Amino acid sequence: MAEKVSRLSTEKAVVIFTRSQCPMCHTVLSLFSDLGVCAAVHELDKDPRGREIERELACRLGRAPGVPAVFVGGNLIGSTDRVMSLHLAGKLVPLLKGAGAI
Repeated sequence: MAEKVSRLSTEKAVVIFTRSQCPMCHTVLSLFSDLGVCAAVHELDKDPRGREIERELACRLGRAPGVPAVFVGGNLIGSTDRVMSLHLAGKLVPLLKGAGAI
């Protein structure tokens, strides 16, 4: 499953793994949308192997749940807390520009 996550995480400049009914996932998706980012979004509750992917993401994040998990330029940025910290520190937009996402 690690190989699949690695492959999916590089399909666009920004890749976000979510669950459709997750409030934190919605918050992260809204932020990226507001910034003009066209991210690849994988809703794991709609994927037949979603539970396995989420377990892999939880291992990479070092905590459960494994969503939202945000990748920028193929690198795992983190979950909601890390994304919001970067944004509030003024570091998210330069990171997105560097990856060609905006």
